[in-house]
Amino acid sequence: MAIAILRLLRPKQWTKNLLVFAAMLFTAAFDPKSVQLSLMAFVAMCLASSATYVVNDLIDAIRDRNHHRKKDRPIASGAVSTALAFGLVFALAAGALAIAFSINPTCLWLIVAYFCLQAIYNLGFKKIPITDVFLIAIGFVMRAVLGPLALNVTISNWLFVCTMTLALMLGFAKRRDEFIKMGEERTVSRESLGGYSLPILNMMVGIFAGASMISYGIYSSESTTAKANPGLIATAFFVAYGICRYLYRVFHDGDGEEPDMILLTDPHVIASVIGFLITAGLAMTHAWGFGGPK
Repeated sequence: MAIAILRLLRPKQWTKNLLVFAAMLFTAAFDPKSVQLSLMAFVAMCLASSATYVVNDLIDAIRDRNHHRKKDRPIASGAVSTALAFGLVFALAAGALAIAFSINPTCLWLIVAYFCLQAIYNLGFKKIPITDVFLIAIGFVMRAVLGPLALNVTISNWLFVCTMTLALMLGFAKRRDEFIKMGEERTVSRESLGGYSLPILNMMVGIFAGASMISYGIYSSESTTAKANPGLIATAFFVAYGICRYLYRVFHDGDGEEPDMILLTDPHVIASVIGFLITAGLAMTHAWGFGGPK
């Protein structure tokens, strides 16, 4: 039962919530208080996202039983009862709201807005092609916004644009993978797939992959943070390489359905992330011996 509950919370998906730490990294806020607030924001978003995953599984239980992979999810398979799942939803949501409020009221309202977004998604908008992926991408942006709200700092809008376009790339790549693997039965599991075609999905993945690299390139060279920390431009290499490697996995290997698993298992992507973090840390702390204009 414990293992089934843990699977229901989808801890692998918590990698998405690492976006909360972007504010700490790009403002070089490594003092104990900032680290504590960022960790609290991360935990709050993990609890909130897990609550929405449980709600999604409750709503989609019947459809999931017809999916090649989702049929083994705890609720769909019967490993976790509906009553227990509802109890988990309330406990997780309450925990997320309590932690967010303990940071500051603005963080609380962002978590509330996140729950409202998920409600809109589940009330029918997830059935609409394009709209479904854009709503998911907004959720990624909310994760990125939570970090600076917790630290009470300002982040360039270009970083949020990059987050949005990167999330759209991942979302459309996931839809592409589902569209192919589900075949003629694709609408049984996800209604929005009936409104897509493979050429459209291929085009969307390519468009937003390019847009994410361009927007991050602008952020890492032209934002206020970048001008004060010129070494930040070096991180654009790792972003571009990681995205290209992901596209290789999507189009060559057909692995677009679970981007979190690529992040955790692909050695090229892992190396890109490590290289990015090291380079960004060196740039933000001026460890290379140069800073921005005096």
